Amino acid sequence: MNKRDFLKKTGLGAAGIALAPSLIMCKQTPKVSGRVRTAHIGVGGIGRSDLDAISSHSLVDITALCDVDANNLAAAHKLHPNAKVFSDYRVMMKEMGDDIDAVIVSTPDHTHAPASMLAMNMNKPVYCQKPLTHHVSEARAMNKLAKEKQLVTQMGIQVHSFYDYKLATLLIQSGIIGKVHTVRAWSPKNWGYDGPVLEGSDPIPETLDWNLWLGTATERPYKENAYHPGNWRKLMDFGCGTLGDMGVHIFDTPYNALALDVPRTIINECRETNGFGYPENNIVTYEFPQTKYTTETLKWVWYDGVGAPKAHEDLILPGAENNASQKETESSEATVEDKMSLETKVAGEGSLPEQGAMFIGEKGRLLLPHFMQLPKKIVDGKYVDISSEIAAVEKANNIGKPIRNYASEGPKHYHQFIDACLGKDKCTAPFSYAAKLTETILLGVIAGRFPNQTLHWNSEKAKFSEEEANQYLKGTYREF
Repeated sequence: MNKRDFLKKTGLGAAGIALAPSLIMCKQTPKVSGRVRTAHIGVGGIGRSDLDAISSHSLVDITALCDVDANNLAAAHKLHPNAKVFSDYRVMMKEMGDDIDAVIVSTPDHTHAPASMLAMNMNKPVYCQKPLTHHVSEARAMNKLAKEKQLVTQMGIQVHSFYDYKLATLLIQSGIIGKVHTVRAWSPKNWGYDGPVLEGSDPIPETLDWNLWLGTATERPYKENAYHPGNWRKLMDFGCGTLGDMGVHIFDTPYNALALDVPRTIINECRETNGFGYPENNIVTYEFPQTKYTTETLKWVWYDGVGAPKAHEDLILPGAENNASQKETESSEATVEDKMSLETKVAGEGSLPEQGAMFIGEKGRLLLPHFMQLPKKIVDGKYVDISSEIAAVEKANNIGKPIRNYASEGPKHYHQFIDACLGKDKCTAPFSYAAKLTETILLGVIAGRFPNQTLHWNSEKAKFSEEEANQYLKGTYREF
């Protein structure tokens, strides 16, 4: 398939945003009946996990497998020997289109949109890993096409379907801490790269099709352990950093609970951009317009990298005041940093979770650890028993009870997608939701190119007031 045919088929265009006029009027996707035949684009790493979860549904037939790495492909094919195998997803879709009912996209971020758009243009429901896209323009294009074709879609944020996150959403919306004015979220994970631009080249492994791995991205030499299989998340041309990895998961519940749209302003405190790798430490502050669950303005602060989160009084937990050895540190001379440093070392109730989010509202705070832990309410520096509120929410919304077993809980989000394809359920993270969440994430990623500068986002026009930032809303697709 040549570049013209590929771009026409995907509807993305050279800039990654234009929808072909012929796609505007299109029929609704035919409903799947009986069993769902799936095609998987990317079957290594998270792709293997996606494959296992989808195939665990009793009404799924794994029909086609695609990966640019022959080792990944062989391992997946051993598990599903009846599936046909491909290295190029374009060839797979051309040859197998009539035998595929749904497509699962589990590639590096830069290939999410090209592969998903191709599948959707062929009327296929799509399950796409997070973040939904690599560029803001792609997120909007995917949302638009899914809506026009009335397709079943789901973004791969598995914890969206977990008990604790559903519970936290319902508690916040019930007004347990009043209207929320601030959210602080964090992950110490480091998907950044502060080193020099990579130079030179290494021999391409015989098992890897490097041209297909690059896909629409700019051509460059292969470097061992630099891109494939895992380090692509650190690099601007392929991934979206820690914010695009863990940020999507941890943002999801507060974003959903507060019924947010996209932010008005974004600022990222980080190092100067090197145009190659993402900063290893970021503090991204968003300002969102009011919703029914927030005060007039919502402030959202994201921290990532080693040492995250930065000390702040909003994040000091109960516990240290009950430890006699810490009384001196609790004096008026103690800094917030001192208190948080000790607090995070106290076992149990006084420990700040390694990753998580804190809602700060008019009537207290709600801590949501990541993941598989109950949210905790804090008022006046003390934990408050919310068992009665939890019981009421469980009863009113039929959300069941917590199950602390990822093996059993993990597939739920995937099975929901399959059941939706069969007309038996609805997806809770469709592209209509995922595109806005991803756009929010990507605006913070772009702000990392303009450290300590406030960017102003016009959602209606889909552009920044700062013209120099608009060039990063889209990408140019390479012929491959």
